[in-house]
Amino acid sequence: MKKSILALAVAAALAAPLAAQADTILYGSARVSVDYNDEKLGLLDQVPGATDPDGYWDVVNNDSRLGVLGSEDLGGGLSAVYQYEFGVDVTEGGNFESNRPKFVGLKGNFGTVTLGTQETPYYHVAGVTDIFNSGKTFTGPFWLGGSFNGFEVDVSGNTTRGRGALTRYDNSVYYTTPDFNGFTGEAMLVMNGANDFNGGAGYSDNIDVWNIAAKYSNGPFFAGVSYIALDGNSNVSISNTVSLDLDLDQWVVGLGYASGPFSVGFIYEQGTLNQFGLISNARVGGVRVGGDDASNFFLTGSYTFGNNMISAAYGQLDPGTKGDNTIDNYVVGYQYNFSKRTRLWAEYIGRSADSFFYGDQNAVSIGTRVDF
Repeated sequence: MKKSILALAVAAALAAPLAAQADTILYGSARVSVDYNDEKLGLLDQVPGATDPDGYWDVVNNDSRLGVLGSEDLGGGLSAVYQYEFGVDVTEGGNFESNRPKFVGLKGNFGTVTLGTQETPYYHVAGVTDIFNSGKTFTGPFWLGGSFNGFEVDVSGNTTRGRGALTRYDNSVYYTTPDFNGFTGEAMLVMNGANDFNGGAGYSDNIDVWNIAAKYSNGPFFAGVSYIALDGNSNVSISNTVSLDLDLDQWVVGLGYASGPFSVGFIYEQGTLNQFGLISNARVGGVRVGGDDASNFFLTGSYTFGNNMISAAYGQLDPGTKGDNTIDNYVVGYQYNFSKRTRLWAEYIGRSADSFFYGDQNAVSIGTRVDF
């Protein structure tokens, strides 16, 4: 009898840590493709003697990741939530330093508050059209957010926090309201008090970026709107002829419908196009090279039959820059689902452009993705 009691006690002791970890999930996603890319120079790169680069083949990592997430019940309707995700490069190894989601917070009847590196409310609206597999399909000219640089700009050529897109930000505080019959609200504040870019002339000592969104989801329907603003100096001098405008804003409306085998998504954006890489939204000789009145729309659709899915998209970006032309984007894709975790894809990504920043592009991506 004593031995039985002792055995039960030992088993309980061994099970206790496992029970404490029961709400922690280890997950990952490996996404690799063989791509062909043929991209022409934009007008700004067409200097005397410059030639368009040759097309090339490449084995490409498409945002593979590895992470843990979970929660702990604190009682009284309160719980702790956390996520720690690494970006990994399965083609070359490494790449653990990325701005994939990493946060900790509290969730209760009041909603959810989290702190860390997090996806933006803006992306939670615009992402309704992020349906393709290739990493080439939702960056750069496909949406204004793909050209909107992060708040920590390093003109010496080192890093830009935010990675040049409105997808995720470091140093953020995030609040999500409870669900009110399908309606939710989200707000993000980005604060980096240690930012000493250009002697402190670049961004606010308080809130560097703020972003709000309102969303409605009911059955097959989705609708959302988001506004984001960078609180910065509108005329940061870099040299005698080049300056930066770091006081920028942008908004997006997103709509989605998914029922049975069909799904469609649409976004419309308006704001400041920010296309100068590390020299963000620059003025050269006092003339702004990014447009104040840039706009973009992007329409996607997909149809699933059996294990197969076909998808297509078309969009048009107007840089709003004097003398610049619109940029037409189009994607056609096929996906075969071996299971819920494993898929194969083939996608064509095209761009018709004769603009300052972009030339024509033709790309093909053939890849596979395995989730675990």
